[in-house]
Amino acid sequence: MGYPVGKVAELSGVTVRTLHHYDEIGLVSPSGRTAAGYRSYSDDDLDRLQRVLFYRELGFGLDAIAKVVDDPEVDALEHLRRQRALLVERIGELTRMAESVDRVIAAKQVGSALTPEERFEVFGEFREPEGYAEEAVRRWGETSQWRAAAVPRSKEEWIEAEKARQDWVRRLLDVVDSGAPADSAAAMDLAEEHRRMLVEFMGECGHATHRELAGLYATEPVQLGFLVREPDQRPGLGEYIRDAVHANADRAGK
Repeated sequence: MGYPVGKVAELSGVTVRTLHHYDEIGLVSPSGRTAAGYRSYSDDDLDRLQRVLFYRELGFGLDAIAKVVDDPEVDALEHLRRQRALLVERIGELTRMAESVDRVIAAKQVGSALTPEERFEVFGEFREPEGYAEEAVRRWGETSQWRAAAVPRSKEEWIEAEKARQDWVRRLLDVVDSGAPADSAAAMDLAEEHRRMLVEFMGECGHATHRELAGLYATEPVQLGFLVREPDQRPGLGEYIRDAVHANADRAGK
């Protein structure tokens, strides 16, 4: 059975002009002609066209495509295997791209309920470091805690959370300045209060998770800065918070 060029264009989704070009350069030439001299494509011609279009879709140039489809060592079944392998590779690439976009989306959702003016009103001059949100999503984006924390909140909710943070920091510094050790009852009570604050924000924060997060306060200044703004920090404050959190978890048998 022969297919006229118009029908082939309809079946393949390419223009008649493109088919004529492929014929002119010998990439896909119809194997027959009608009595009137018009191009007539066989089933084998359509199979070749399908391979050409597949490789073109993957970004191959026409010269490279010609070399691949004309390879005498490759039969139709091997072409299908090659196509499948290339598709799996492309799926992997697209999946990674989609995950990257998802991370950016999730990062942008954090605090997205606030306008720039409202963010200044709530947080003052404090700004997260450039690229931090994307890094946070890369690190924690798959966790249920991050998904809960990433839910956009209203301005009023952010104001209440910021008030709670400021009050907690004020009382923490009072304990630190008093000379009380990190395993004192006052320090451990503040650590437990901090854990419960995180539960409200993240949905869940067990003692093991709290230990892990508190470790970041001692090793990553950026993390400490989210909890205690730089003007309020004391030397060794990150380590003090970490130790208080560990002492509180030990107190709870966790």
